[in-house]
Amino acid sequence: MSTKSLLRFVALLAVVALAMPAMAKPISKNVNISQPAKLGASQLAAGEYHLLIEGTKVTIQKGRDVVAEVTGRWEQRDAKARSNSVLLGPDGQLQEVRFAGESRVLVLSTP
Repeated sequence: MSTKSLLRFVALLAVVALAMPAMAKPISKNVNISQPAKLGASQLAAGEYHLLIEGTKVTIQKGRDVVAEVTGRWEQRDAKARSNSVLLGPDGQLQEVRFAGESRVLVLSTP
Protein backbone atom coordinates (compact mmCIF):
# COMPACT_ATOMS: atom_id res chain seq x y z
CA MET A 1 0.00 0.00 0.00
CA SER A 2 1.47 3.35 -0.99
CA THR A 3 1.77 6.25 1.43
CA LYS A 4 -0.84 8.23 -0.48
CA SER A 5 -3.37 5.37 -0.28
CA LEU A 6 -2.65 4.90 3.42
CA LEU A 7 -3.26 8.61 4.09
CA ARG A 8 -6.58 8.46 2.23
CA PHE A 9 -7.62 5.39 4.22
CA VAL A 10 -6.73 7.04 7.54
CA ALA A 11 -8.63 10.21 6.53
CA LEU A 12 -11.68 8.12 5.61
CA LEU A 13 -11.56 6.32 8.96
CA ALA A 14 -11.36 9.67 10.78
CA VAL A 15 -14.44 10.98 8.95
CA VAL A 16 -16.40 7.82 9.75
CA ALA A 17 -15.36 7.94 13.42
CA LEU A 18 -16.48 11.57 13.73
CA ALA A 19 -19.82 10.84 12.06
CA MET A 20 -20.72 7.89 14.32
CA PRO A 21 -22.03 9.92 17.32
CA ALA A 22 -24.22 11.96 14.96
CA MET A 23 -25.84 8.76 13.72
CA ALA A 24 -26.61 7.45 17.22
CA LYS A 25 -30.27 6.69 17.75
CA PRO A 26 -32.06 8.90 20.31
CA ILE A 27 -33.12 7.21 23.54
CA SER A 28 -36.82 7.38 24.40
CA LYS A 29 -38.00 6.68 27.96
CA ASN A 30 -41.12 7.21 30.08
CA VAL A 31 -40.96 8.18 33.73
CA ASN A 32 -43.55 8.93 36.39
CA ILE A 33 -43.07 11.92 38.69
CA SER A 34 -45.11 11.35 41.86
CA GLN A 35 -45.00 14.93 43.18
CA PRO A 36 -44.58 18.42 41.71
CA ALA A 37 -41.01 19.15 40.66
CA LYS A 38 -38.90 21.93 39.15
CA LEU A 39 -36.62 21.66 36.16
CA GLY A 40 -34.82 24.92 35.59
CA ALA A 41 -37.54 27.55 35.18
CA SER A 42 -40.20 24.92 34.39
CA GLN A 43 -42.67 23.58 36.92
CA LEU A 44 -43.62 19.93 36.42
CA ALA A 45 -46.89 18.64 37.84
CA ALA A 46 -47.09 15.08 39.10
CA GLY A 47 -47.71 12.64 36.25
CA GLU A 48 -46.27 10.61 33.40
CA TYR A 49 -43.57 12.23 31.24
CA HIS A 50 -41.77 11.18 28.08
CA LEU A 51 -38.01 11.82 27.82
CA LEU A 52 -36.19 12.00 24.50
CA ILE A 53 -32.42 11.89 25.00
CA GLU A 54 -30.22 12.87 22.04
CA GLY A 55 -26.59 13.08 23.11
CA THR A 56 -26.60 15.71 25.86
CA LYS A 57 -29.96 17.25 24.89
CA VAL A 58 -32.95 16.06 26.95
CA THR A 59 -36.48 16.96 25.83
CA ILE A 60 -39.27 16.38 28.35
CA GLN A 61 -42.83 16.02 27.08
CA LYS A 62 -46.21 15.68 28.76
CA GLY A 63 -48.45 14.19 26.10
CA ARG A 64 -47.49 16.00 22.89
CA ASP A 65 -46.40 19.21 24.64
CA VAL A 66 -42.71 19.94 25.25
CA VAL A 67 -42.51 21.16 28.85
CA ALA A 68 -38.71 21.48 29.20
CA GLU A 69 -35.44 21.13 27.34
CA VAL A 70 -32.25 20.73 29.35
CA THR A 71 -28.82 19.22 29.06
CA GLY A 72 -27.88 15.99 30.75
CA ARG A 73 -25.09 13.47 31.02
CA TRP A 74 -24.87 9.77 31.81
CA GLU A 75 -23.12 8.64 34.99
CA GLN A 76 -22.39 5.09 36.12
CA ARG A 77 -23.59 3.78 39.49
CA ASP A 78 -22.55 0.64 41.37
CA ALA A 79 -25.96 -1.01 41.31
CA LYS A 80 -28.76 -1.33 38.76
CA ALA A 81 -32.00 0.54 39.43
CA ARG A 82 -34.97 -1.67 40.32
CA SER A 83 -37.50 0.63 38.66
CA ASN A 84 -37.78 3.91 36.79
CA SER A 85 -37.52 6.74 39.30
CA VAL A 86 -36.48 10.35 39.73
CA LEU A 87 -34.29 12.00 42.35
CA LEU A 88 -35.47 15.38 43.57
CA GLY A 89 -33.32 17.82 45.53
CA PRO A 90 -34.47 19.46 48.78
CA ASP A 91 -36.00 22.35 46.82
CA GLY A 92 -37.95 20.00 44.51
CA GLN A 93 -35.42 20.39 41.68
CA LEU A 94 -35.26 17.32 39.39
CA GLN A 95 -31.64 16.14 39.63
CA GLU A 96 -31.45 12.71 38.04
CA VAL A 97 -33.50 10.00 36.40
CA ARG A 98 -32.89 6.30 37.04
CA PHE A 99 -34.06 3.59 34.66
CA ALA A 100 -35.03 0.02 35.57
CA GLY A 101 -32.29 -2.52 34.94
CA GLU A 102 -29.61 0.06 34.18
CA SER A 103 -26.61 0.99 36.27
CA ARG A 104 -26.24 4.35 34.56
CA VAL A 105 -28.35 7.37 35.54
CA LEU A 106 -29.23 10.51 33.64
CA VAL A 107 -27.97 13.54 35.57
CA LEU A 108 -29.82 16.72 34.53
CA SER A 109 -28.18 20.13 34.41
CA THR A 110 -30.09 23.17 35.49
CA PRO A 111 -29.34 26.61 34.09
